[in-house]
Amino acid sequence: MANLQNNNAFIIKMLTLILLLCTINLVFGEIRYSILEELEYGTFVGNIAEDLGLNVRQLSARKCRLASVDGRQHLEVNLENGVLFVYERMDREQLCAQITRCILNFQIIVENPLEMYRGEVEIVDINDNSPSFPESAILLQIAENIAPGSRFPLESALDPDVGTNAVTAYKLSPNEHFRLNVQTREDNTKLAELLLEKPLDREQQSSFELVLAAFDGGTPPRSGTIQINVNLLDINDNAPAFDQEVYRASLVENTSPGTFVIKINAVDPDQGTNAELKYSFINLVSRRVRELFSLDPDTGEVRVQEPLDFEEASSYELAVQAMDNGSPAIAGHSKVLIKLVDMNDNAPKIKLASLSSNVPEDAELGTVVALIDVTDRDSGANGRIHCQVPKEFPFKLVSSLNNHYKLITSGLLDRETITVYNIPILAWDSGSPPLSSNQTVQISISDINDNAPRFARRTYTEYVMENNVPGASISTVTASDPDLEQNSYISYSFKDIIQQSPVSTYLNINSLNGTIYALRSFDYENVKNFQVQIQARDAGVPPLSSSATVNVIILDQNDNAPIIVSPSVQSGSAAEVVVPQSAGQGYLVTKIIATDADSGQNARLSYQMVRSTDLTLFTISSNSGEIRTTRNILDQDGSTHNLVISVKDNGQPRLSTTATIVLSILANVSEKSSDTNNLISTPNYSSDLNLYLIAAFSSTSLIFLVIIVLLVVLKCHQDRNDVPGYWSPACCCSRMNAKETFSRASVPTDSLNYSGTGQNIPFPETYQYTVCLSPESSKSDFLFLKPCNPHMPQGQC
Repeated sequence: MANLQNNNAFIIKMLTLILLLCTINLVFGEIRYSILEELEYGTFVGNIAEDLGLNVRQLSARKCRLASVDGRQHLEVNLENGVLFVYERMDREQLCAQITRCILNFQIIVENPLEMYRGEVEIVDINDNSPSFPESAILLQIAENIAPGSRFPLESALDPDVGTNAVTAYKLSPNEHFRLNVQTREDNTKLAELLLEKPLDREQQSSFELVLAAFDGGTPPRSGTIQINVNLLDINDNAPAFDQEVYRASLVENTSPGTFVIKINAVDPDQGTNAELKYSFINLVSRRVRELFSLDPDTGEVRVQEPLDFEEASSYELAVQAMDNGSPAIAGHSKVLIKLVDMNDNAPKIKLASLSSNVPEDAELGTVVALIDVTDRDSGANGRIHCQVPKEFPFKLVSSLNNHYKLITSGLLDRETITVYNIPILAWDSGSPPLSSNQTVQISISDINDNAPRFARRTYTEYVMENNVPGASISTVTASDPDLEQNSYISYSFKDIIQQSPVSTYLNINSLNGTIYALRSFDYENVKNFQVQIQARDAGVPPLSSSATVNVIILDQNDNAPIIVSPSVQSGSAAEVVVPQSAGQGYLVTKIIATDADSGQNARLSYQMVRSTDLTLFTISSNSGEIRTTRNILDQDGSTHNLVISVKDNGQPRLSTTATIVLSILANVSEKSSDTNNLISTPNYSSDLNLYLIAAFSSTSLIFLVIIVLLVVLKCHQDRNDVPGYWSPACCCSRMNAKETFSRASVPTDSLNYSGTGQNIPFPETYQYTVCLSPESSKSDFLFLKPCNPHMPQGQC
């Protein structure tokens, strides 16, 4: 016996050494160790300084400490050498009960700077418990005529150890009638059954004394035994039989007491009292299960007796029997599997691990302010935690480890605005409905000098009517500075130019109060709006400044009358338009096009026919200015019609202009087009030859166009390489008005042909276009155009 104990002690020491050397693991800020249970105080676990890369000399200065989740101090660290050692003797069975993998979590917190590491220690089970049976003996009463193959469940042995150290095998003493049948449950525990192999005869042997031994898988294995007394009874030779071998049910946790779970049912082919059944739990059902569930002995209904908690157990297995009233009584056996559905009945818990109470207002983004742990006892989605800080706070939570968060700065801090933040930490799970909790963290902001003058608005919009009086005030800008004394003395100035001219030629500003004055009278037709930048500078050293934009919008006055640009009228004479006599109702005779230099309602034009030779023949659209026929032109209608058109704007007061149009009605105007159509429809017997000629001409044109493009690109590249920084005319962008553009394209500069009317439209002076010209555009009539970006400086495409 002494040799056996010495061997056990030697094996335990060797396993401890091997586990300590082989199971250290450091992954993403986590360290993991594995030790045997029941180790003495001071036993070496690991060196956290080496495993985490910490400086051993700074452990004490940085206030290195351990924090456990359950609050108990099972481990301790030596700050002189960084060694983690056993502080309290640990019994795995007390800490984790029947949980297969026993894990103790702890945090290692060091300060200056504030850091946290997560650690866990797996408590490895040792075979320090022997299997034992709840009772000292098992009594079985079996009818002598029970058939071979019948099964008799036996009480299971209990072993607080887990894994291979738990009960792994049973052994029955040798006999010729019974053998042992071992089944494995869903939770991997073993259930022993006595199996009858040969028929029994009470007259030959009325009882049996068997020994059932239970063995665990430890090294060396431990065992426990129980005596089985089998008494043979006479006559009642039919056992009750359940209609199901296994009954399955599902319940939601926190189900109220009295809730119906399931009903079991068995039948007995005997008659009389031998067929009267009573339902009950067999002896191996634990006391806790009997407290939670009840079984009606007459109806077989299983009901809830106490509230169920998924966090205590996720499933239950109830071994039931149906016992008849025969003499002797015979029992049939079955089992009920009840699985619990997790309800979201646990709110997350927030624990503040560490906190920096004062944070400077110039703290960099990402500065760690606090360390927070959040836990939830629920499982699945009900235990999946979300944690955040409201978006209106310049702080946010960053997940560092599983359910461990860092509270860091996520925005700029300003002590002059907010001196203290009461930050609510919100935590909620993913259950339905979700449960939440919150905790407030108070952070104080320490001050630095970091305030520049601040305008009341970043953008000011001022409206000035054109033809204003020079010297009048048009706006006042105001800036403030939360600093004190000379740091809050503010002066105002301009920092921009307007249309290539200094601001001072347009505006003036009072440097003390920010009042802006107009130095000239504005003309809407020349300048519609402009922007100026106002700078406010304090008197600090060094001075701080900020700027605001003032948008000056010139309001239009109705000081321009409409101008008719089409049909054109030369030297005050009437415009002439030819109308075919075959024109039908709705025929577009011509369109009056007019412009107004004003804008808005002042430029909103309406058209009206003031006078007409025949008011029933022509009409004009008041919005578009289109003149159309109201009916078919008849032979008795005159050949010439005079129309007087008035164009008015919508200003106050309204301005207008008039034009006279002479319409000449001619017959057979469209005969030429009919002849052309006939010519087109004439068969062409050389169509194949024409097709070949067209294809050859298209190919030649395409090749010619590609060669020209390549020459332009090479010319651009050569000009840029010859003179660094020199702007090459090969890529020049020029902004020109319509007259300049169309003059180079051999188009008349004073008019534009209006399609469908045969009229020439004067080209307005105010229209401008942006084009890009090739290097050779000035030497030939062939223009190469390409897109220009209007926001880039002139000359750069």
